[in-house]
Amino acid sequence: MPGQVRQDAKKDFAIIRRFEAAGLRAWPAETVAYDGTWVLRLTAGHPAKRLNSINPLDPGDYRNLETRIERAAEQFSAYGRPVTFRLSPLAAPEISSYLDQRGWATLGHSLVMALDLREADLAEAMDQIPLKDRRRFVNATLKVHGYEELHRAGLSRVIGAIRPETGLFVLEEGEEPVATAICVHDSGLAGLFEIATRPSWRGKGYGRRVLLSALKWARSHGAERAWLQVEADNAVALRLYRALGFREIYTYHYRQPGPAGETERAV
Repeated sequence: MPGQVRQDAKKDFAIIRRFEAAGLRAWPAETVAYDGTWVLRLTAGHPAKRLNSINPLDPGDYRNLETRIERAAEQFSAYGRPVTFRLSPLAAPEISSYLDQRGWATLGHSLVMALDLREADLAEAMDQIPLKDRRRFVNATLKVHGYEELHRAGLSRVIGAIRPETGLFVLEEGEEPVATAICVHDSGLAGLFEIATRPSWRGKGYGRRVLLSALKWARSHGAERAWLQVEADNAVALRLYRALGFREIYTYHYRQPGPAGETERAV
């Protein structure tokens, strides 16, 4: 039985590594550096923590924590960002213990969820051709998410840097965008990002519609599994994703120096 437990753990880590690698490729940071198996991602034009974080990718890599964190903090400071860890199950538990001892805050938990597209019921999905016009999609995203104008250039650069096959989806009423999603197809996986419905249009099924369209597009392009990231306390989104068949694969959270109290989106 202990041998079976070890085999199951190895299998779980292999699955998590695949999703983590897909996530790094699907939402590329402006600058990427490596410290052992830590991936340091920094993006001057966009403040999202997933684009500005240290991502440890090996449970056995926790040597010289003080020196390495100080070195990373200097790089983050040069970008005007607080040093931030994104801790998935691939991070050594010793890192969390070290940060706990020094009073680092935990900024919230997020779930990585997945759906087997080979068995998904997409009968009600519309055939929607993704946008080719990145500028139009960015305009729609700023309106739907309520992002500040200063994020426009950074978001455009992030989307433009995505290398795998990408679909940009917008639902409109008249000429007004009401829901958005990005679908990145990479080696059989379809990652979903920037999923949102404009506040005044929520509860009318637009989020479900845009997701189904993206999933149908992904399956028609050969994707076998869809995945997404969502904050653990986003009950509305979780209900939608679970209703579509998404199931939790693993969780992650962010850590920053100082007391809790951060209100920025954790994903």
